[in-house]
Amino acid sequence: MAVIGRPRGFDRDAALEAAMLLFWRKGFATTSMNELCDAMGVRSPSLYAAFGSKEALYLEAIEHYVQTIGPPVWDKLLEATTARASVEDVLLAGTESLPKSRATPAGCMAMLAAVGDEWPAAIARVVKKVRLEVLGTLRSRLENAVAKGELPASTDIDGLSRFYLSVFQGMAIQARDGATQAELRAVATAAMAAWPGDG
Repeated sequence: MAVIGRPRGFDRDAALEAAMLLFWRKGFATTSMNELCDAMGVRSPSLYAAFGSKEALYLEAIEHYVQTIGPPVWDKLLEATTARASVEDVLLAGTESLPKSRATPAGCMAMLAAVGDEWPAAIARVVKKVRLEVLGTLRSRLENAVAKGELPASTDIDGLSRFYLSVFQGMAIQARDGATQAELRAVATAAMAAWPGDG
């Protein structure tokens, strides 16, 4: 027998997914609580009971993004047999995931979040940590390539890591501005032409 006054149950995972997509599309500051409630199919008290606050919800949403959207792109760093192929695979995966689709907004939530001063400090810290972890994984992959002789010992690992992460971040911004998959592929091709020893 139902308890009178009991809040209607909801699928927390589905609600979090909806919040992630809305935050991804609109950002933190311009997403209202009413919009979040509508997208998640919950009322304000249920949202606060389940997630605590808008900021806490965003932090869960970015973690959900990192766990679900990130791996199909960034796991490619560890899958290919060479560092060059793995970096190229990441950029090519970006050409597929970054443009707007029926399922997802354009750009990369992790790369485009917390740029500027209007973000809460806790969110800025978490997002910066995510980006630095990606940079660290990229750097490790390139260090391994130097150790194996795939890249020259004189390679500027930090510079090269930052260069390719910057290319991906730039692709994310261009995708947000409407760049197509083909246009992003041209960016990836140009970036890979800068690989040490090519040419």
